[in-house]
Amino acid sequence: MSDLQRRWAKAKLKAAMPGLNELDEEAGGGGDESDSGTTTRSLSYSITSENSSDAPPFPDDDSSSASSSSVSSTGTVIPSPARALFARPLGIPSARTLDPIPWTTYFERELLLPSPADPTLTYHTYLTSPVGKGPLFVTHHGAGSSGLSFAVLSSEIRKRLPTAGILSPDARGHGSTVAPEDPLDLSLPVLSEDLYQTIMFTKEAMKWPELPPVILVGHSLGGAVVTDLASSGKLGASLLGYAVLDVVEGSAMDALTSMQTYLSTRPVRFGSLREGIDWHVRSRTLRSAVAARTSVPALLVQQGQGQGEESWRWRTDLARTQPFWEGWFVGLSKKFLEAKGGKMLLLAGTDRLDTELTIGQMQGKYALQVFPEAGHFIHEDLPEKTAIALVDFYRRNDRSALVLPPKVSELLAQGKKV
Repeated sequence: MSDLQRRWAKAKLKAAMPGLNELDEEAGGGGDESDSGTTTRSLSYSITSENSSDAPPFPDDDSSSASSSSVSSTGTVIPSPARALFARPLGIPSARTLDPIPWTTYFERELLLPSPADPTLTYHTYLTSPVGKGPLFVTHHGAGSSGLSFAVLSSEIRKRLPTAGILSPDARGHGSTVAPEDPLDLSLPVLSEDLYQTIMFTKEAMKWPELPPVILVGHSLGGAVVTDLASSGKLGASLLGYAVLDVVEGSAMDALTSMQTYLSTRPVRFGSLREGIDWHVRSRTLRSAVAARTSVPALLVQQGQGQGEESWRWRTDLARTQPFWEGWFVGLSKKFLEAKGGKMLLLAGTDRLDTELTIGQMQGKYALQVFPEAGHFIHEDLPEKTAIALVDFYRRNDRSALVLPPKVSELLAQGKKV
């Protein structure tokens, strides 16, 4: 008989036979002491797990349900048939859950691409090459991020489309790309040209005879960059389409007014990489622990090494980029709708749509998907769903799958009636 059944039976017997209490006292009450001790330990642990500031708000795994859970629910325990009802919870995850995940987990190589026109400029990019006639997803991250922002997504894309390649560069002033910092030039035309040059230099470095079919994917600032490159026509027939993640002109311009306030609330530095990863997850900036462990290390740079006090600061000073903010997003909606190629917009909420895009969506000018359970970093919060959307988008725009009817001249040459 289990402890729970024993206590329930004893309570029933006490109610039916009041004299049983006296027998228990004569026997020394040993059974009650043991039961009381068990209950106290259980309650003590329950209080600790709900109120302790040391308990992180994320589990070891990176399931979709874990990504969408809120901090307020961290103390809730829902038993399931597969879980022992009175088993001690796992408690605080071990430190390994905050260890950085190397880029080699997701990409086959990194490339350093010097610019022949500017010896002070070297592009850095991560690459997994396409297989056969597979497409190349070319990504561009948002302000303050890096090419590793798309690392987990790249793995999910390859699971669903094994022939796909992913090219994920660091913009100048970000990640490991080396560019002049004085003067700092992060204007939209410069970033758009950088992305184009990275694509073409990669083609040369990999000795591809021609560009694979290209799908451009940009998040936030990156959405403005890929839209600008798509509208330029530089990629010609190689461009199948472009996808923009969680940025539209109207809401982006509105958000710029509060950007400095947001930056002032961020920590200036961290004591370690793990502390930086932990902050991103606890603050809900990123809702996936795996994504944070992958992308956050590239956002920080170490200072004070060997001086007794380790310190990690932000690699990109976003405050210095303020002169370029407005130029990134002005005219974005019109450019997005008018550029050639398939178009897709992925948002974390329909409230981000401005009037021009709302009208365009009603006219069927682009595909729209909304993931309300995600934060601003849709591709890191929900990499599986984002990958499904992008692979479906590619398949809808894949020209190689089209079977064109024969030309009239060919039918006449074959002696067939038209």
